[in-house]
Amino acid sequence: MSIRLTPGSVPLSAWRAIANGEVATLDPAAMPAIKASADAVGAILAKGEAVYGINTGFGKLASVRIADADLATLQKNIVLSHAAGVGAPMAPATAKLMMALKLASLARGASGVQVATIQLLEAMLARDVVPVVPAQGSVGASGDLAPLSHMTTVLIGVGEAWFQGVRMPAADALAKAGLKPLNLGPKEGLALLNGTQFSTAQALAGLFAIERVFQAALVTGALSTEAAKGSDTPFDPRIHALRGHKGQAEVADALRALMEGSAIRASHAVGDDRVQDPYCLRCQPQVMGAALDVMRQASVTLAIEANGVSDNPLIFPETGEALSGGNFHAEPVAFAADMLAMAICEIGSLSERRIAMLVDPALSRLPAFLTPKPGLNSGFMIPQVTAAALVSENKQRAFPASVDSIPTSANQEDHVSMAAHGARRLSEMADNAAQVIGIEYLAAAQGIDFHAPLASSKPLEAARTLLRAKVPHLEDDRYFAPDMEKSHALIVGGAIAQTVGALPGLQGDLT
Repeated sequence: MSIRLTPGSVPLSAWRAIANGEVATLDPAAMPAIKASADAVGAILAKGEAVYGINTGFGKLASVRIADADLATLQKNIVLSHAAGVGAPMAPATAKLMMALKLASLARGASGVQVATIQLLEAMLARDVVPVVPAQGSVGASGDLAPLSHMTTVLIGVGEAWFQGVRMPAADALAKAGLKPLNLGPKEGLALLNGTQFSTAQALAGLFAIERVFQAALVTGALSTEAAKGSDTPFDPRIHALRGHKGQAEVADALRALMEGSAIRASHAVGDDRVQDPYCLRCQPQVMGAALDVMRQASVTLAIEANGVSDNPLIFPETGEALSGGNFHAEPVAFAADMLAMAICEIGSLSERRIAMLVDPALSRLPAFLTPKPGLNSGFMIPQVTAAALVSENKQRAFPASVDSIPTSANQEDHVSMAAHGARRLSEMADNAAQVIGIEYLAAAQGIDFHAPLASSKPLEAARTLLRAKVPHLEDDRYFAPDMEKSHALIVGGAIAQTVGALPGLQGDLT
């Protein structure tokens, strides 16, 4: 199956599908606008005037006029010189998303690239030629220059690429796919390497991972509430209507629905001597709802950015103008990434507090460390420590990237967004939180086991059955890491959310 991109109006659900492996193709209706933009560049050159990025140097060297005979060399040189990234390569799936974002942006007809350039980018996606792109080296303005240059080198047969999952020289990858390298025309190198597509792809990949973790945490939070014989009264809709936050009300509704019909809850609905539960149970709607609202707000920003044009200068064929501006400055992406970092940090933090509550008999009224024979067995003692370590790591990573800046390009580019690493951290932070949620999944299921023969609700029992098919009840200490790996896989794969049915999440129709 392929996802057709209509430039300027691609929904968030389409970017999610591409991030999950669907192939992006371009709506053929975009071709006239692309051709008109390329023709406009030719007309601008014919006038003989100096126009930034077309017949001048770049950045601090914008005042240097380039002769017509050197324009092809100019574009090749900018690609080669700017391919200065370092570090581990970005994930191939995210690199494909970046390519799709660049394809959709160029196809708006404001970048001045040739139809052949668009066709090669589209063919690389179709034939699984994926550039090897070092993930470090962008400050998020003037665009994601280094990573996008590494993407672009593959189009001219330089650098490395994966072809059908095998890493090899770019020229070999193109040849095996039956493709030929490009000769870049005027402005094309700059159009390809300028823009925010690296940061946006990383932020979108993080957003989608965070959504899966968020939904899993709703289920494990409900399971923990059951394990601790907590109350569902804090999820009463009347409480949340009085405050008015949409996400908070939706989370409360979801938690209440997850617990509906539970025999465990019914067993202590009357006569329980505990007046109130700890915040990690009672305030789930307030914390998780706030995270949901932030996720949705960030998704609106990223959906707009994904459909925008962010290279420079921009071509306006209707007037024949090339206008220099600053759409490459990724401040919107940086802010969205910072918001998401805070949200995933809090999702994991709340989960860890529930794990800590469950292993503490004074709070949970369950056997110490959730083992039938505490002392002889350590049970969940160290998994909780692991969760605490991961939560603290995420706290350290959550410091806002957007408040930092450092001048570059001899002070021509004197304020930058730092969106690239702000976005790049999100997937790793989401995975840290997924590990924490996976530990909570194990701990909550173990806690509920102690309430047998009482059962929880139908959806929560389905979630527990899903886990127990992979991980048996912990009677005596055993090698714990494999249990955690299996639980983590259920979180990141979305299986736990699929098992219980519809849960609050992002809105897929955003454009």
